[in-house]
Amino acid sequence: MSGAVSAAPGTPDPAPLPTPALGRRLAAFLYEGVLLFGVMFISGWLYSTLTQLKDPDHQGTLGLQLFLLLVLAVYFCWFWTHGGQTVAMKAWHIRLVDRAGQPVTPGRALARFALAWLWFVPALLTAKLAGLHGGALFGLMLVGVGAYAALARLHPDRQFWHDAVCGTRLVDWRPTRP
Repeated sequence: MSGAVSAAPGTPDPAPLPTPALGRRLAAFLYEGVLLFGVMFISGWLYSTLTQLKDPDHQGTLGLQLFLLLVLAVYFCWFWTHGGQTVAMKAWHIRLVDRAGQPVTPGRALARFALAWLWFVPALLTAKLAGLHGGALFGLMLVGVGAYAALARLHPDRQFWHDAVCGTRLVDWRPTRP
């Protein structure tokens, strides 16, 4: 890791910190999903109320989906650029930094958000083409997420591939105690 600059006083330098174990990163991923359920529920309710959306199955679905995508983008990009940790990442002591161990820029955070959809897109596209719904879709998503996570074992630093492309990395982040 060349070009690493020391962190602020009282916090460890993230550059030499190890990559968190895959199981821990997946646990944070699941915890993030639980937290985002509430965020998405409230956001969907707010959108439906403000637009007077009565039947999302017929009208306004695209608008709702785009609004929820925007909410997710703001959520992740804001947390990643303001401390490098979402709530779930804080709970699991995981932090997002760039390759040099520095905070992530807004552009890099947005690129990571966009490429992180690689977790889901192959399974969603397969389900759409095969006409799968319900439990079959859930099973396919589970297999897709597992396969994508397993690909991290092929990366030299065990990073996810969207992190490798975006120049980011997840590190074990345990702030020093005063």
